[in-house]
Amino acid sequence: MSSPTVVIHGGAGSALDGTDREQTVRAELERILDELWEVARQNASAMELVERGSVALEDCEEFNAGHGSKLQRDGGIQMSAAVMEGDRRAFSGVINAEWVKNPTKMAMYLQQEDSRVLDGRGAELLARQMGMELFDPIEKRRFSHWLDKTRRHRLGEKPQENADGTGTVGIVVRDAEGQLAAATSTGGRGFERVGRVSDTPTVAGNYATDKGAVSATGNGEDIIDEALAARIVIRAEDGQPLSQAVEETIAACDERDRRFGVIAVDEEGQMSWATTTEVLLAVGRSEEAGTRWAF
Repeated sequence: MSSPTVVIHGGAGSALDGTDREQTVRAELERILDELWEVARQNASAMELVERGSVALEDCEEFNAGHGSKLQRDGGIQMSAAVMEGDRRAFSGVINAEWVKNPTKMAMYLQQEDSRVLDGRGAELLARQMGMELFDPIEKRRFSHWLDKTRRHRLGEKPQENADGTGTVGIVVRDAEGQLAAATSTGGRGFERVGRVSDTPTVAGNYATDKGAVSATGNGEDIIDEALAARIVIRAEDGQPLSQAVEETIAACDERDRRFGVIAVDEEGQMSWATTTEVLLAVGRSEEAGTRWAF
């Protein structure tokens, strides 16, 4: 039996828009980490931890996933989520799910299915099969941002990104048995073209083996172009320490003006993260390192 490690993130991008906002986000991340840590110390499995962590982040309106998801150009919300179990190298996810509260629960359900990644239509049918209640995830602040972007778009102005500093959420875990897992969930980029698929339900955004687990956040197209999460873990499988793989991969991507960040945990329970953006909203805990913040 070994000690667990838990790392969560709430997005990467621009700085938070004020002291009060930063305190709110910090408090929510710390609250969720505290809850997960107590469960982790009771020998919960890595997959149980990533599901619980991702669902907790989806339920928090401060982050761009689940209930806090950004609206796309037509005013709708489409959410994507993925989970991956490192030991089995089993990836599952849903793409552009609608009218649900927790797409991560759907991704977890698919772990034991023959078809493990579903599009929007498949996600709708799965939600019915699982008996999930209809849920409208539109949050007041996100709706206000969408109205402003819509107005600017109609006036021919370039819609401005809201500097709220929060985005795609994710969690990486090494449990007390040494098993690794990762989960990532998103509401999308915000005001994007209808039907866009983000990096989240791909191995570029969420990947885990028995050597490392990585969750990415930021510009989805940049993450996909770099095959980011999978590339980092594969470098670790080739013998490079995961923390070094994170640092060197992100540094090289920064030179190509990519905009994203990652959190990671390796087989020894060492946590690491890096970003090319102004801020990465992340916090992690282990017995050895205690609680560490990325911002």
